[in-house]
Order: sequence, then structure tokens, then C-alpha cells
Amino acid sequence: MCSRYSLTTPSEAVRSYFGYDEEADFPPRYNIAPTQPVAVVRQDHKGRRHLALVRWGLIPAWVKDPREFTTLINARSETATQKPSFRGAMRHHRCLVPADAYYEWTGAAGAKVPHLIRPRADGPRRGLFAMAGIFEHWLGADGSELDTMAILTTGANRATAWIHDRAPVILAREHFDRWLDCRPGTAEHVLDLLRPAPDDLLETVEVSRALNNPRNDFPDVQAPVRTTLL
Repeated sequence: MCSRYSLTTPSEAVRSYFGYDEEADFPPRYNIAPTQPVAVVRQDHKGRRHLALVRWGLIPAWVKDPREFTTLINARSETATQKPSFRGAMRHHRCLVPADAYYEWTGAAGAKVPHLIRPRADGPRRGLFAMAGIFEHWLGADGSELDTMAILTTGANRATAWIHDRAPVILAREHFDRWLDCRPGTAEHVLDLLRPAPDDLLETVEVSRALNNPRNDFPDVQAPVRTTLL
């Protein structure tokens, strides 16, 4: 699964990598948690990419009252096209979720040890990556509106399976256009992208337990304790 991640890369570098139109400036975020506002990249019907701010935790359009619905932070890629909560977004509302690391935990409750997972320094990529996401636009009877998103997950690769058996779907840059193009009205042409990351892509770094508190959003939460390369 993916329940926390970071985006600390300067905003201009994010824009250059993802190719969206907006010149948005945003601060580094070291401990992004569910229900918080997050940046996603979407594509309009003319093929232009746009940066949008949405809430992490999908609310399907058919929900009557979001306050009575458990928000969905992840969607299993193996079943997302069949589940009522996700199948519409899979066909019509796919997005990219910019990140430069995500987190997983080991250990028992009360003694959880956080691990930062990122592209490895000696690998083919370093820094920014895109997680596959889906989004929804909810419109209330009173005219209130809410844009939300969920991150798609798949099986973990060899480098991360010892921490957790699930991981976010990470999309290669050359696949961005295909993932974002929802004009066909189907997800059949992108299902092959929903696979584990290459085994040589990621490294894991044990980091400060200050990360366990989602209110702690500062550089020290990424202070390394130990690095593991597999």
C-alpha cells in the first residue's frame, strides 16, 4: 500500500519533469498524509497536462454524504476496473501523482519503524517519479464540490517486499501520455502498466521515527538510520 509519501523537489523541476502548463510554486513536503491536499497531474481533452490540487482519499461521485463514507487512499490495480468505487475513474479520470519518495513501516504496533523508499542513487533514475493515480469530482446537492484521488497499488518488487507485499504503481516517463489519455473511455490499453517497479529501481532507507506523526513535516523526518540495497 501507500499511506505516506514526500515531494521535496523544487516546483520548477517538477513542472519540467511532468510537463504541465501551470507555473505553480509550492513548498517541499516531507510527510504527506491521507486527507491532506496533494498535487496531481491531469490531462484535458486536447492532450494538455495540468497541475491540480486535490484531497488524498477518493470519494466516488455517487456518494451522497462524504462525511459518512470511508475515504479510499489506495486502489488495488488488479481489481480497480471491477470495483464500483474505482471503475469509473479508471476509465475516465486517471492522473499522475508526483513524488520523490514514499514510506512503509516494519515492526509491531507502538514500535513502528519507518522506511523511506526512493529511486536508488546508482540506478537509472534518481529523484522524481510518478505514482499512478485516479481522481473523482464530487458534487453535492447544495452545490459543494470536492476533488479527490487514490493511488493505485500492485505487488511489491524484490527490493521492497521484505517491508510490505504491496507498493504503489510507478509509471515510467515514457508511459505518461498513455496513462493520462482517457479519451478511449476504457482502461484496457493501460492495464499492462500496472505492474511492480523494476527490481533495480528502488532503495530503502530506515529513517527517523519522527515520521510516525503526520504532523511532523520537516527535513529531519528523512534523516537516515540505515540504507538497504537488495
